[in-house]
Amino acid sequence: MSSTLEPLTRLSLERAPRVCRDCVFWQSHGFKRPSKERWASHVEDEWGSWGTLYYDTDGRMLGFLQCGPAGHFPRSSELPAGPPSSDALLVTCVYIADESAPWVVQSLFLAAIGEARDRRIKAIETFAYRAEDTPRTGFQPHRTIFPSAFVGDLGFVPIRAEGRVELVRLELGGLAALPVEGWRRRLARRVQERLNPAPVP
Repeated sequence: MSSTLEPLTRLSLERAPRVCRDCVFWQSHGFKRPSKERWASHVEDEWGSWGTLYYDTDGRMLGFLQCGPAGHFPRSSELPAGPPSSDALLVTCVYIADESAPWVVQSLFLAAIGEARDRRIKAIETFAYRAEDTPRTGFQPHRTIFPSAFVGDLGFVPIRAEGRVELVRLELGGLAALPVEGWRRRLARRVQERLNPAPVP
């Protein structure tokens, strides 16, 4: 199925899932809640787009991912296992319209990896939780902390843990040396192998 990726900005935010439009969980610090529009304007002036919107060919929303430098997401310094590294792109949350379509999450992560690579950023980080009984492809519609098995399949490794929460990191040094189609194929193949394991002889 063909699809469309659109950069997330304060203008395109109007087409994001309703629950995401006014949410400032990651933008907040303590009890301080900023204006989403003022925050977005500041981030775009300093950084540019701060995520991705994902549509099918009919324009139906498939998913949403928010990301950017950790310094623009104050909540990340308050979470267990934080703070994230200053040299990494931080993926903060994902929303999917259909929880039975986990491939949307993988596609959004691939888009974030592509953006980081294009910007010559050293790594991507996100928060994960350890839960042995959680399926790799099990996703709720709105996710801010990801199953460690899922991000592990994409190549993320834990760099710090507190309780069940981990800060995980994907180094992009090796991927940066590959042509664009090279790293996309490598990651897509890794995801596909996990979703559809080879049959047992």
